[in-house]
Amino acid sequence: MTEAPLPVEPALRRRPRLGYAMAASAATLWAVNGTVSKVILASGVSSLRLSQVRTTGAFAGLVLVLAAAAPVRLRARARELPYLALFGIAGLAFVQWLYFLSIHRMAIGIALLIQYLAPLFIALWARFGLRQRVRRRIWLALALALAGLALIVDKPTASSTTVSTAGVVFAFGAALTYALYILLAENEVGRRDAVSLLAWGFGFGALFFAAIAPWWTFPGHAVGVDHSLLGHLARWHLPVWALMAWMIVPGTIVPFFLLVSALRHLPATRVAIIAMLEPVVATAVAWAWLGEALGVAQLAGAAVVLAAIVLAQTAR
Repeated sequence: MTEAPLPVEPALRRRPRLGYAMAASAATLWAVNGTVSKVILASGVSSLRLSQVRTTGAFAGLVLVLAAAAPVRLRARARELPYLALFGIAGLAFVQWLYFLSIHRMAIGIALLIQYLAPLFIALWARFGLRQRVRRRIWLALALALAGLALIVDKPTASSTTVSTAGVVFAFGAALTYALYILLAENEVGRRDAVSLLAWGFGFGALFFAAIAPWWTFPGHAVGVDHSLLGHLARWHLPVWALMAWMIVPGTIVPFFLLVSALRHLPATRVAIIAMLEPVVATAVAWAWLGEALGVAQLAGAAVVLAAIVLAQTAR
């Protein structure tokens, strides 16, 4: 008996402007989520447990949406499972875990700068792995974006986390897994819709975290406590579970859906460049919320990154 074919979505007309808007919105939501996650981590929740909650919560939310709206889209053939497992574990779970491991060992700005080497890795793969032509304007945009990010990052001081070899290795690992996530998603969005792809990916990521950190050892007492929002909002308190709910829905499900959907309209190289808005917006959010100073060099770096994004958009 042969397998029934899975439903295939009709081919979508590429709309680059929509793709740019989706990728930019995803970067903005991730930037805000960075500060929210920092508040949660300050409450005492570990980076591993935070990654576990984020991944498992996103999986549960996406499955509920699909189960209510279109359960048939959750179907997958057996031969698809290895690819979906690779996407979920190497592309979704590891990029979060490695990033958290890196910022435990060195300044968060340096870790973020290294992680955003991902667009360069994607461009290199397109040029030398796939033998595709990469326009010179894309290379210039990448160089400008990395230079801008370098300006945004404050120089480490005596009070900053020191740069360690392990931290650098973890940050490079985060960059590689971020690039892998985008490439795997780009390859799959033509065969599977964005929501079901993310549901399967987060599902395998949740299984991975459950295997290394069983749920029965989870510190449940830490979730119910009220915690200060820190910085300019220090007098306001919210329960940690409410902050986690924000992190899961507008901080994870929505931006990941937007980024994967953007790959239907734009190639991976451009989507990754647009995602570089994240550290720019994150710097502004940290200044407005946590009171972190925004120096002249950081403002100049933000302008350079924005110029790089505009340059990438004009590379037809």
